[in-house]
Amino acid sequence: MVKIRLTRLGAHKRPFYRMVVTDSRARRDGPFIEILGTYDPQKGPAETKIDVERARHWLEQGAQPTVIAKKLLQKAGL
Repeated sequence: MVKIRLTRLGAHKRPFYRMVVTDSRARRDGPFIEILGTYDPQKGPAETKIDVERARHWLEQGAQPTVIAKKLLQKAGL
């Protein structure tokens, strides 16, 4: 099954996330199929940049977003 989820980047106590499309069996920070965008909770209001067209494409193909990814996609307009 293909999932849309966040992968963690950034330094210790300074998280930065990428929204990626990946196989559900892969590790959190493991290999991925495609990067859809970024999420930075450290900014004043949390900054989210998502390629909505590609996210829509993967959702139409049957990719399942995680709970947090779903909330971020809804804020982005999906």
